[in-house]
This record gives sequence, C-alpha cells and structure tokens, in this order.
Amino acid sequence: MVAVSGIFSNAALAEKADHWSIIHAGTLMADARKKVTSAQSIIVKNGKIYDIRAGYISPSDLPNVKNANIIDLKDQFVMAGMIDSHTHVTGQMAPHSREQAVTTTNSEYALIGSVYARRILNAGFTTIRNVGGPREAVFALRNSIRKGQILGPRIVAGGLTISPLGGHGDNNGFRPDVFGKPHSGICNGADDCRRAVRDQIKYGADMIKYVATGGVLSKIATGTGQQFTDAEQAAIVQSAHAMGRKVAAHAHGKGGIDAALRAGVDSIEHGSFLDKGSIKLFKKTGAYLVPTLLAGATVVDIATNKPGFFMPEVAAKAKAVGPIMAHALYAAYKAGVKIAFGTDSGVSVHGINGQELVLMVKAGMQAKDVLISATVSAADLLDRTATIGTLEKGKSADIIAVSGNPLKDISTLLHPTFVMVRGVVAVE
Repeated sequence: MVAVSGIFSNAALAEKADHWSIIHAGTLMADARKKVTSAQSIIVKNGKIYDIRAGYISPSDLPNVKNANIIDLKDQFVMAGMIDSHTHVTGQMAPHSREQAVTTTNSEYALIGSVYARRILNAGFTTIRNVGGPREAVFALRNSIRKGQILGPRIVAGGLTISPLGGHGDNNGFRPDVFGKPHSGICNGADDCRRAVRDQIKYGADMIKYVATGGVLSKIATGTGQQFTDAEQAAIVQSAHAMGRKVAAHAHGKGGIDAALRAGVDSIEHGSFLDKGSIKLFKKTGAYLVPTLLAGATVVDIATNKPGFFMPEVAAKAKAVGPIMAHALYAAYKAGVKIAFGTDSGVSVHGINGQELVLMVKAGMQAKDVLISATVSAADLLDRTATIGTLEKGKSADIIAVSGNPLKDISTLLHPTFVMVRGVVAVE
C-alpha cells in the first residue's frame, strides 16, 4: 500500500509540474501599436506569458527552472497570434453546398469544423469569432478546443443567426417540406426577436449575430436592403446587451447599416454600401467595421469565372456587391472608423485567411493599421483584451512568427513559420 501511495503521489506531482518554454525572438512586435524590438526572450509558463526580457536568456536565468523548451526564432519576426472576427468554421462553400445542407448532421459539422479550425490555426489565426452556424456543432467544437481535447484556435461563438422569416439567415431556396419548422433564430416582431436572442444565449452563445439586411448567398432574390425593422433591430441589440453579449450585424445596404448603428450594434459585418452618413454613425457609436474583403473577392471570382456555380439570383448579387467592398473599407478607414479584421472564412477557403491582409493593404490601409486590426482591435471587439491581442505578461501565449517583416511586406504573413496557441506549438 505504501508503494502504491508513493506511485500516485509521484504521478500527481508530475501532473502539476510547470511547463516552461523560452522563445528567442529576433524581431518582436509585442503590440502592433508600438515599435518593434530586437533580441527578446518570451518566457512561457503553463500556456501563459510569464515575462518578456531583453536578450536571449537560458533556463538558468530563471529561478527554480531546471528544464525549459528553447524555441529559436532569432531570425524571425515574432508577434501576437492573429484574430479573425468573422468565420463560419463548420462549413465551406462548394458546388454541393445545397446537398450538404440537407444531408450533414450536427456531429458531422463538428468533425468537419475541427479540420477547418486546424487549417485556420496553421495560417496564424489563434482566435476566431464564429458568427453563425449549426449551434450544437459550433459549441461542441469550441468547448473541445477550450478543454484541450483537440488543437485549434480559441472560438468566440455565436449561435444560430438571428433572421427574419424568409430573410438572409433563413433556410430558403428549398422545398417547404425539406426543412419544416424554422430554426430558433428566425423571428418576426420585436418580442419574438427578444425570444430568439435569449434562446441562443440559453444554449451557450458568446455573442449574437443577426442579419440587418439581405445577403449575397441567400438563395432567394430579396436583395441586399434592410430586412429587420428598426424596432426589431433595437430589440435584438437591447436583449443581447442586457445579457452581457456583444452584437454583430450583417449589413450590406445603407438603410440596414444605419438602422443597426442606431440600434447600438458593436460591429457591422461587410458594410458594403455605407456612405458619409453611415460613417458619422460609426464615429458616434464607436462600432467596428469588419470588412470581409476576401468574401467579396471570392464571390466575384466565382460569379465571373464559374458559370452555374451560383443560382442566377446569387450571381447577380455577387457581381453587384463584391466590387464595392474595398471602396467602403477605404472610405471608413480614412474617416477614422474602427476596423476589426474578418474574412467570412467559409465563403472563402479555410486556411487562406491571411489573404484578407493583402486585400486590406491594396484597398489603401497602412500595413501597421492592418496588423492592429487583426490583433489589438479584434481583441477589443471580442472583449478579450485581457487575454489576447498583444504579447504581455499574464496573457495567453498565442504567438506566431514569419520569416519576413509584415510591416514592409504584409504578404509574408501568408506563410507562418511558427504558431503557438495557449502555449502549445502547432506549427514549427
């Protein structure tokens, strides 16, 4: 009995042993708003940043640390893991998407999502905000990653998209008997919209996403103008905020954008037809714009070069909306609207999320501001500044590296050479 007791005691001690890593960073951008530094050591303890020190230290420089994993990034540019504020991780647009919608189970969506999540992580994105998808699948994926059961980016998850009956977030374009009763995010009238929001929160939503306007990919010719009434939008936002959840509004048309901003949303997704009046509302409310240029470029390319991929009503919307999204971003950026990085990954292929960075620079943003949008600003939008967005003592060890300087050539971020998430190395 004594021997067995000793074995269990030793096992318990082993489980509690601290895990240390020391990253030797040749060039370090700890905060995208500040100047980079050279020859720094990032000390990681149990998944969090223990300290950042000048020079290249060894385990012997730390008290009571005998063993530490030394990670040599002396010839690399090191920075905080990036954040994608607009993803749909459980699916990916494909010619057979309509078939998948009626044949794929929630369990399958969760497994599919685990594959896509890893691709996104490998691309340097250590946190994502998933703004709509099969609820049970997304929450299960988020929870498994959080528990360390599978490796993937941290997920801030919305539940089902809140949509009016027949609107962009509804299942449309199918025979009525295929889907039957509308899902719990479908609502009509202010009181019913409050119910829909509370239903998502009850089952685990970290945030709420609703459709203020029509959308490009909904398989019905309802345009991209305002769909929810002003009163319905106000009810959605008020209900979510009352329960401590931020709100993202999918919005293309100006009327819906402005109504969502007046309602007090925390972010506008896409913002394609915003104008000077919209920009004034952005500045007044402090809402973020999440531009999703990659989605726009993707649908234009498909509509132009792949006849028959989209239904005619979808192709027409793609050609009308996609080309103007970069102009909207530039106008908002020049006016000082807050920008948070987001791709709409799932419309585009998962794992190429970094291409949004290149498109944002092409649209007229400075590389430094693009990096701020993908780290500091996105962390603020997700209400996670205490954990992610910069490399500081006490924050999560979400760290990436590239071989070039993204401040000079943003495209170097398309190929991360090192990715660490919550202290675990995913790419090296």
